[in-house]
Amino acid sequence: MSGLGDKVKGKVNEVKGSAKESYGRETGNDEIAAEGQMDQAKGKGQGVVGEVKEAAHDIKDKVSH
Repeated sequence: MSGLGDKVKGKVNEVKGSAKESYGRETGNDEIAAEGQMDQAKGKGQGVVGEVKEAAHDIKDKVSH
């Protein structure tokens, strides 16, 4: 997957996780709230992976030119 793809997927997971966490808190469902927090953390990680991939690609382009 490309860096941009990872960043987009990460952002989707962050938004989904935020919604889950809010829903869990509003309904008193700690399990759902915790799942939401995990989804957000996963999304942030995916975003970092995307950033690293893009940076590596940029470096590769500069070295090959």
